[in-house]
Amino acid sequence: YIQHVWFLENLRGGTKRIYEITKRLFDIFTSIVLLILFIPVIPFIIFAIKIDSDGPILFKQFRVGKNGKKFLAMKFRSMNTDAEKTGPQWAQKSDPRVTRIGQIMRKVRLDEIPQLINILRGEMSLIGPRPERPEFVDELKQHIPFYEERLLVKPGLTGWAQVMGPSYGGSIQETLEKIQYDLFYIKNRSFGLDISITLKTIKTVLS
Repeated sequence: YIQHVWFLENLRGGTKRIYEITKRLFDIFTSIVLLILFIPVIPFIIFAIKIDSDGPILFKQFRVGKNGKKFLAMKFRSMNTDAEKTGPQWAQKSDPRVTRIGQIMRKVRLDEIPQLINILRGEMSLIGPRPERPEFVDELKQHIPFYEERLLVKPGLTGWAQVMGPSYGGSIQETLEKIQYDLFYIKNRSFGLDISITLKTIKTVLS
């Protein structure tokens, strides 16, 4: 029901320069600290992945970042190597393509540790919309008006849509629901909202 003028007034108009600079400094500091803390755990993760299934340790895949710029996102591999032999597929709840170790890593977000490097590079932020694949972006923008507006900010390791929306954006309908949370975050992003998302993420991981 909203039109272009809403985006011009609510999203593109605000600079939030001080917030963006401070957030970037926080991203750099936090990702360095987390990488140092995870160093003792990483060898065990690598060993578990190798004995659980054949294939590479890291899973690399192009994602769409801020302003539509593509980047190579990295994760610890949590799926079988032939997971997409028939082409790109939506993630599913209880996805049969996920390995046994992958299920454990996903529950506590350990598979996303390598994305801290993407954050250091400035391709991602700790908090923002979920980084989506180029194939799905091309499809979704045909069905969902203003879908590309979520690319006004850097994608995040976690975000408002991730903690408040459906568990998996595994369909156009679920993505339509999630984009409402993404637009809310872009319009209202602030230190207070970021702290709320961080606390909700910690609660989700612990539970």
